[in-house]
Amino acid sequence: MDGTKNVVKTGVGFGTVLAVTISWSVNQSIIWAIIHGIFSWFYVIYYILVR
Repeated sequence: MDGTKNVVKTGVGFGTVLAVTISWSVNQSIIWAIIHGIFSWFYVIYYILVR
């Protein structure tokens, strides 16, 4: 059970970093980067589908 919790925490952390990085490179706005960081994986999936 502990292994699953670590994987989930790592996945959420990675998703947040990925969303913020993509958002910053596209928009150059810290506000959008924060918003996309909050929505993390939703934004990453949206970016993949739109691009």
